[in-house]
Amino acid sequence: MPRPTVAQLAYGSATVVCSTIAMVLLSQTSSGPGVPVIAVSALILGLFVAMSVPARKREPAAGTATAQERVPAQRLSTTLPSPSAPSAPSRAREPAGP
Repeated sequence: MPRPTVAQLAYGSATVVCSTIAMVLLSQTSSGPGVPVIAVSALILGLFVAMSVPARKREPAAGTATAQERVPAQRLSTTLPSPSAPSAPSRAREPAGP
């Protein structure tokens, strides 16, 4: 399950707080079963609001690059041997002289 974004958390929390205050003031409930009902309904409303905020699609971070960007096309074509070209004999590296 993806993590909620900052906007989802902010909108959901603000909805819970504001709707709880509004419902308590409008219903004039001070005690009894009304307060838990208001609290639960405010939490459910906050969840609905948080889930309705569109989640932003994640883009690759600035430091990461795709495979196409990491290896240039010129380098790919020069490092891979062509199947039609004859292979040149490889020369062994000899150590430098004394």
